[in-house]
Amino acid sequence: MDKQAAKNRIEKLEQQIEDLRYRYHVLNDPKVTDDVKDSLEKELKALYAKHPDLQTSSSSLSRIAGQPLDNFVKARHEIRMTSLNDIFSREDLVAWDKRNRKLLPPDAKLDYFCELKLDGLSVSLIYEKGIFVRGATRGDGLIGEDVSQNLRTIQSIPLKLRAPFPDVLEVRGEAIMSKKVLNELNARYEREGKPLLANTRNAAAGSLRQLDPKLTAERNLDFFAWDIAQMFFEFSDGKLDIATRHSDKHNYLRKLGFKVDRHESICADLEEVLAFIDMIEKLRPAFPFGTDGVVVSVNQLSLQKQLGIVGKAPRYMAAFKYPAEKATTIIKEIKVNVGRTGVLTPLAIFEPTLVAGSTIGKATLHNMDQIERLDVRVGDTVVIQKAGDVIPEVVEVLPKMRSGKEKKFKMPGVCPVCNHAVEKREAGSKKEGTSVAYYCTNPKCPAKNRRFMQHFVSVLEIYEIGPKILDRFQEEGLISDAADIFSLEVEDIKDLERFGEKSADNIIDSINQHRSVSLPKFIYSLGILHVGEQTAEDLAKAFGSLEKIKSASLEEITAIENIGPIVSKSVYEYFKDKDNLKFVEKLFKNGVSVPPYKLQTTNYKLANKTFVITGSLETMSRDEARQRIRELGGKTTESVSKQTSFVVVGSEPGSKYEKAKKLNIKILNENEFLDIIH
Repeated sequence: MDKQAAKNRIEKLEQQIEDLRYRYHVLNDPKVTDDVKDSLEKELKALYAKHPDLQTSSSSLSRIAGQPLDNFVKARHEIRMTSLNDIFSREDLVAWDKRNRKLLPPDAKLDYFCELKLDGLSVSLIYEKGIFVRGATRGDGLIGEDVSQNLRTIQSIPLKLRAPFPDVLEVRGEAIMSKKVLNELNARYEREGKPLLANTRNAAAGSLRQLDPKLTAERNLDFFAWDIAQMFFEFSDGKLDIATRHSDKHNYLRKLGFKVDRHESICADLEEVLAFIDMIEKLRPAFPFGTDGVVVSVNQLSLQKQLGIVGKAPRYMAAFKYPAEKATTIIKEIKVNVGRTGVLTPLAIFEPTLVAGSTIGKATLHNMDQIERLDVRVGDTVVIQKAGDVIPEVVEVLPKMRSGKEKKFKMPGVCPVCNHAVEKREAGSKKEGTSVAYYCTNPKCPAKNRRFMQHFVSVLEIYEIGPKILDRFQEEGLISDAADIFSLEVEDIKDLERFGEKSADNIIDSINQHRSVSLPKFIYSLGILHVGEQTAEDLAKAFGSLEKIKSASLEEITAIENIGPIVSKSVYEYFKDKDNLKFVEKLFKNGVSVPPYKLQTTNYKLANKTFVITGSLETMSRDEARQRIRELGGKTTESVSKQTSFVVVGSEPGSKYEKAKKLNIKILNENEFLDIIH
């Protein structure tokens, strides 16, 4: 057979094998068997062995696992992979719908699309000219891991799209493991004395993140597509014309050759949505794969665009989660962990118990208030559940099961890590209720320092430095705190065992790329007690620079909305502590820079105008309103004075409204305010 004849035969074989794969793995055609496919692949291998230059990346033989990887390359998502807000009841669903309708025109006609929330690992697939070129995990939504080699081993992922296809396509979907495969693997692993897989979700995630693709291939993962993130046609100038509804995307994915779960429904109203949710709840125990809820979307893409995304989740889509499964177990021990802020957290250790499809053996008890409220004792029989089907928690004690040998728990008087004294602190107020927490008083506690450094590199997104590498650097004496990370050089790392020059270069490159830190991220990275991402953002917006935050009075910090007295005191005291200031200064000496915070101004129509907002707004939060004012060049303050240009009044306004009337300040209702900012 000459080369041209071989090429023709190869094309026929590839087409036939791809058709068999599609019919078997996507259409579940019972008439298709592996015998025919295996025979065709055998012939194909022989032809490629004689003509290796004819084999392409879209060949069916590309599914055969390749060589093991040293590590995964980071992959940035061009369009963020969002997470979903959870709803747990009919009331939550109605409230979600009501919030959406307030943001849409009164005459907007919308329907809903319901689909399963699959229990696996979300991934993104990129196709160019119909050929699969890259796949990545969700990661933090912005940066995931390139797992293309492993994704190629999943038979239900097409390596070449069925024509006609777009020039560029990004598909989002779920890599899953079936219950049958999980049971078969666990039976085999048990015979071989290997650790068992916990559940289908963890098994899918762990399988896809194997450095050796052969291990991924043996796990027999499946893939279901559920969205198109982007699609471009050269002839349509980048516009997506074929879909006006989310349901259209599902239909188009099927035409392209993707497996899309058939349990879906277009619903005219919420009653139909709830009927679908009730139906799935009855059916889901019999599904061959895990599912913990139903994803409900506004079906029209134009309305989705109007509703937009808030934070990390879209407004137009939510996940209805079924009630968590509960189980009983016996508490064997209560241990104490030390967090990065020094807080001591009790952890219940109990008999390994199956809950919501996974076996768990521990759960946080949060604090002494929780222990005393539940009256939890070592030896107690307790009820546990997985909150949102993810986080295990103790929800109830069964006192009638007590034998009399149970022991009450006492918080230790010294830190379990460094043996320094533990201090009891109260937080909150009499009006709102106080809570008690216990803290290690040693500022140099190894647990505090270690976990703080993990927090620090995580917030700054220095992904090349994980917990084990941090531990190694500390053990080698290369770093004693997070600031020392920015003093590292290639020569410090490359001669360490298991590193080498390439690994050292990658670490130093990652460090250097993150020397310039935004003000909100820098504040959050410092690990200030009670200060999370949102509070850090509020502080940055209010003060604009680190120097102003450092010099701010307690009253100035407390005046910021959403920052109460406990948080403001924590911020104030942090920047009055000499050791903390030395650490911040050390960061700057080692090359870290924090530019002043600037909210990008897109239009100056509100320049020289000052706004005060009082009461609750229906169409947006007060923070969103303030941000919009600043985007238009205006200013916002918390107190009404003669310099105030407008007072925006929502429902249940406070004393600021009365003061504005006395001072004859222009008062705007919400509709008038919306007219100004649009």
